[in-house]
Amino acid sequence: MQTLWFITNPKSGTATPAKADALAALFADNGLTLVGRSAFPDDALPTPEVLDAAGVDTVVLYAGDGTINAAVAALADWNGAILILPGGTMNLLAKLLHGAAEPAAIIAAAVRHGRSVPLPCVDVGEARALVGLILGPAANWVRARELVRAGRLRGLGRALRHAWRRTFGRGIRLDGVPGLKHGAQAVLVRAEVGHLDVAAIDARDFRSLTNLGWEWLTGDWVAASEVTQCRTRQFRTRGDKPALALVDGEPIMLEPSSVVSVGMTRDLFVTTLPEG
Repeated sequence: MQTLWFITNPKSGTATPAKADALAALFADNGLTLVGRSAFPDDALPTPEVLDAAGVDTVVLYAGDGTINAAVAALADWNGAILILPGGTMNLLAKLLHGAAEPAAIIAAAVRHGRSVPLPCVDVGEARALVGLILGPAANWVRARELVRAGRLRGLGRALRHAWRRTFGRGIRLDGVPGLKHGAQAVLVRAEVGHLDVAAIDARDFRSLTNLGWEWLTGDWVAASEVTQCRTRQFRTRGDKPALALVDGEPIMLEPSSVVSVGMTRDLFVTTLPEG
């Protein structure tokens, strides 16, 4: 790790411009060379060709899950490495790769003993979730959640009504997930090495539905109700119409009978944790 390109998202979690500038100064303090910066989404993500022409060996990502996912997808065929710093809300990937360390400590540790590792992922259609895939009517709360996070009240009432109506509708049905109740309002799929961890919420009464919606807006919806969990390597969605899903928090439309399977990235991500 010597020559860097720095990608930030000023609208992601804690990744403010001032904090990003402070981190950029730390690169030089650790003997690293910064040759380019991108403030996504206002700036386009660098292509592998641009990075290679600049001699970049490591891309540093200081952003939330959605930006990280977009950058990793854009650099899928690039031969360099990616260092993820905690700049989002939950920072699950950064914690997985670096524990609870702060960005400054992660940079110093990466210079001393960083190594590249693969990560398990959820493959669905052309998309790939590094943190998690959310299926079911609860995915319709995403618009209201983003408005709340941005502090924007205009349109919030309409988004809440839409999400509420969808949540009261039919739940999602899946094939190939043993032990999971049909008709769940929300299904969270996370990848582990060799399998998918599938957790479902079936909220039918008024209190559970209200709690589900509130947890969607303020925190981790898995805490909203009793969760049914199981493991599998692959399953398929049911239905005859495209359905909304969230890949690392970003909305996509899934075609009917989409296959969801466990995958693995290449040795792309820099970790600072001890081996094993």
